[in-house]
Amino acid sequence: MLGRLRKLLEMIRFSHTLFALPFALLAAVMAWAANARGDPPIAFRGRDLAGIVACMVCARSAAMAFNRLADRRLDALNPRTANRHLPTGTLSVAGVVLFTAVSSLGFVAGTLLFLPNRVPLYASVPVLLFLFAYSLTKRFTVLSHLWLGTALALAPVAAWVALRPELHWAPVLLGSAVMLWVAGFDVIYACQDTEFDVRMRLYSVPARFGVAGALRLAAVCHLGMVVLLSTVPVVYDEFGWVYLAGVASIGVLLVYEHALVRPDDLTRVNRAFFHVNAVVSIGLLLIGTLDLLI
Repeated sequence: MLGRLRKLLEMIRFSHTLFALPFALLAAVMAWAANARGDPPIAFRGRDLAGIVACMVCARSAAMAFNRLADRRLDALNPRTANRHLPTGTLSVAGVVLFTAVSSLGFVAGTLLFLPNRVPLYASVPVLLFLFAYSLTKRFTVLSHLWLGTALALAPVAAWVALRPELHWAPVLLGSAVMLWVAGFDVIYACQDTEFDVRMRLYSVPARFGVAGALRLAAVCHLGMVVLLSTVPVVYDEFGWVYLAGVASIGVLLVYEHALVRPDDLTRVNRAFFHVNAVVSIGLLLIGTLDLLI
């Protein structure tokens, strides 16, 4: 049982939850800071924090497992992904379907922790459907990278709404920055499969514009991310110079990320994708929280 669970977590790359969770937590810290100064102030509840973590983990797990199910035949044909768990038979389709269902139910159940706020519960199924739909987009639109970015952009917006059942420009701008960030690094990662995507007539930015063009578009996305992050203090005056210093540091990290990858050398894509992006997400959470505390 434990061995099977370990393989399931390997399949969904559970450690990569770190990419989106810090942005959800940052939005939650921002909402709590705004709530504490509201009239009347809204107190911190430990169950809200538990709900955010549970919903993030379960939603991502369900979406990743569904992605592996939807792409299992393509993965078997792609030399880079042929050794994944479903193509090799390490995990069964039935087992992954069950894991997807349990994770989906866990996500819906996690929204009950936000009661009496019912907005997360009402939105849970539409959100899951949107996350699942991403796995099919590469078959019909080159905007699949932006779809993935939007899926992760829901994290900070949803965390804010769970604590303050209203839309606000602060989480919207933060979520938009996440969308461009994810779309940019997904384009970089997709460069590894350019030839395969062309051969299988799949839609991706590298297949449509070539590796060089894709890397330029990824750089534009990341520039847009930095610009959007820089505008958050305009609509959320709790942030100051510490936050802006953190945004500047993220800009430097993204320049380094793009320096690692060239059209004629994709050998360092994994370092750019996994290492740098983990530092970006966790670093912004720490810097933003520090700014709100001092």
